[in-house]
Amino acid sequence: MFDLIEITKADFKTIILIFMYNLHQAYRTFFGKGDALYQLFSPYRICPLGAHVDHQHGLVSGFAFDNGIDFLFSATDTGKVEMASLSFEGLMTFNVQKPVDEKQNNWGDYLRGAVWALQQDYHLEKGVRGIVKGSMPVGGVSSSAALLCGFVMAIAKVNNISLDKMHVISYASKAEREYVGLRNGILDQACVVLCESDKLLYLDTETSEYELIPFGSGNVQMPFKIGVFFSGVTRKLTGTDYNLRVSECKTAAWITEAYMNKPLKELEDTRLRDVPEADFVKYADRMPERFAKRGRHFYTECERVRKGVEAWKRGDIEAFGKLIFESCESSINNYECGSKELIALYEIMRTTDGIYGGRFSGAGFKGACIALVDPSKEEQIKQYVSEEYLKRFPQYKDTFEVYFCNPSNGVEFL
Repeated sequence: MFDLIEITKADFKTIILIFMYNLHQAYRTFFGKGDALYQLFSPYRICPLGAHVDHQHGLVSGFAFDNGIDFLFSATDTGKVEMASLSFEGLMTFNVQKPVDEKQNNWGDYLRGAVWALQQDYHLEKGVRGIVKGSMPVGGVSSSAALLCGFVMAIAKVNNISLDKMHVISYASKAEREYVGLRNGILDQACVVLCESDKLLYLDTETSEYELIPFGSGNVQMPFKIGVFFSGVTRKLTGTDYNLRVSECKTAAWITEAYMNKPLKELEDTRLRDVPEADFVKYADRMPERFAKRGRHFYTECERVRKGVEAWKRGDIEAFGKLIFESCESSINNYECGSKELIALYEIMRTTDGIYGGRFSGAGFKGACIALVDPSKEEQIKQYVSEEYLKRFPQYKDTFEVYFCNPSNGVEFL
């Protein structure tokens, strides 16, 4: 067993290489034998329709899929947290019985954030020691939400705290917004927790009401796989324009309400969902263009979600996919996100036989594109998209990756 204090970066990289595919061996190497172990899987997610609207309490859709983060952990009676990752460097240690320290700008912030959120309502006695391992590169598939939801459940498990699914979502979302500092809504966490493998999640982020909708009659197999195309460019959302876009959406709502002579709330408490679309349309031409564009994206995207749900219920994957492409057009032209790499991937996907629809995934600042694809054309799709993308960006030949995945259930203990 390694001494946790004495592990060097070289040791850590060696452990990762040796135990990348065996969590139990990695656990024994770090922590020894004899502990009662818990294991859970927290999936990544995609949002085919409903991009960039959850922070304005809009309508969203989503799938979890069968890649994600594996957790293997045990309880500590002292309250100490000792967590290692086979995806990131650094052993994260702190104590749940004490106030959580300020952010340290590493992956441990998500662990500390989960504990911080739970400490608002519970006195925590037991910590955890364990290993986490992600199965994909970071960027665009909500790995942070998968980590947060899984760790909220791990801490709750060892402290005998019973949380329903909506409470897991609430604590994980609170941690990311108020501790980590990303002003998102509940889309990511809801997909990670609520999704089922054979259904589309349809969620109203204003009310938290949701449906899990089977495809077509419900008696047919899902006619697609999820393609995930990693651009090779990584990013951290707290260093992008993500939070600025949230403020711009709120400003569009605030300006509209000012023109309507309505009582104004603090900007932080103002959202486009509070503004009738007709009011926004009436005054959109009077406001600076950037705010008008953000509002147009919100209202048209919510309408695409409604139309997409109807297409899904009919079993019309082509219509559903077309709306996903239209959603990405609005992300580019109205929400104004997307790096040159992601825009290139999107353009290539539009010309690829076998892709029903695709768009930027996640916030749309670097990261990945996702698509719903014909399973019978996986190899042709991978070859064509890879060749076309690397013609434009040969510098990413060692980091560009393509995965084909299946929808899955939400986070669960194994």
